[in-house]
Amino acid sequence: MTSSTPRPQDPVDAITAQWAVVRPDLDTVPMAVYGRIYRLSSTMAARMDKAYAPFGISRGEFDVLATLRRSGEPYTLSPRELSATLMLTTGGMTGRLDKLERAGLLSRSPDPHDRRGLRVTLSARGRELVDEAVTAGLAVQREALESALDAQEAEQLAGLLRKLLAATGGA
Repeated sequence: MTSSTPRPQDPVDAITAQWAVVRPDLDTVPMAVYGRIYRLSSTMAARMDKAYAPFGISRGEFDVLATLRRSGEPYTLSPRELSATLMLTTGGMTGRLDKLERAGLLSRSPDPHDRRGLRVTLSARGRELVDEAVTAGLAVQREALESALDAQEAEQLAGLLRKLLAATGGA
């Protein structure tokens, strides 16, 4: 690299710089955007795992508890509603529910309106735990944001990502 060539600032810059040398005809901006989103997601997933570990839950288990908590009183949903919200197969959901039920964080009971159905209800202990876990998780996320962006930049980024997510059908 010559002194007039900017040094890569992160691994994604290094990747796109390499492509620019071997394929200067390529527009690598999409690669730069999605490469960073992917790496950011992986980095934050690991940080969130650490944030939830003291509570004895994984990110996936947190998602189940948080979905029940966000549903409002009586904090009850069907397994199908949970699966749809979390984009998870019913088989994957069953494993999570089994573990959370064994831990006393939720209960399953027959659906009074559907003989074949079940209702999943957040326990008082589950509610306390998810309230503490969400606070811990938000602190980790806030710290990461504030280390790089001011409040206006964070709002702008959230809006741009919302727009991109909707345009790609992920909303």
